[in-house]
Amino acid sequence: MREIVFDTETTGLDPKTGDRMVEIGCVEMVGRVETGRTYHAYYNPERDMPSAAEAVHGLSISFLETKPKFSESADELLEFLGDAPLVAHNAGFDFGFLNAELERIGREPISMDRMVDTVAIARKRHPGAKLSLDALCTRYGIDRSHRVKHGALLDAELLAQVYVELTGGRQIGLELAAETIEVEITSQTVSFERGMSDGKPARPHREPRPHSASPEEIARHKEFIAGIENAIWAR
Repeated sequence: MREIVFDTETTGLDPKTGDRMVEIGCVEMVGRVETGRTYHAYYNPERDMPSAAEAVHGLSISFLETKPKFSESADELLEFLGDAPLVAHNAGFDFGFLNAELERIGREPISMDRMVDTVAIARKRHPGAKLSLDALCTRYGIDRSHRVKHGALLDAELLAQVYVELTGGRQIGLELAAETIEVEITSQTVSFERGMSDGKPARPHREPRPHSASPEEIARHKEFIAGIENAIWAR
């Protein structure tokens, strides 16, 4: 299954009071395994940048003024998202800003049915524990030493690793990836079990090697057993 893990950076906490999304980072996963495909964009918010927000993500208005408006690249983002479930940490916040930007340009909001909230998953798995992205990275031994400030793509990449751990760990991802690869292979080539791959001849059939003990080996074994003193099976 294809999923998109994403994160946003904004000018503040509430799009209803005029705050805007200024950055989005997305990581594609298939079968809980990162494919290597990502999407990253900065946006000109067409307003000022409060100092408190800039202190969090380090994005100044002088930097963002040179970036495109959300309306200018919305189609590119929507094409990358497709119809996949969208995974985010405290997802209601990120969905709120993304949908506010879409509504501002007259586009349909993304259905909340597609939302996967890793905070909600973490709360069920670790009740009473700290649920921040930093705390979960520490819990699962995920290196975040390069995370000096918040950044949408970096945080999405870290969250993708956390999401795998929250939903079963590396093993489940490897199993699902193997299933995906098997489907792709068998749809294009003959099954390995049938002895063919990409039209190449099968390996020659080999009879199984005998593994039964010889009469001499059986006799030596009986002699060894008989020599054991005070054996349990002889009591």
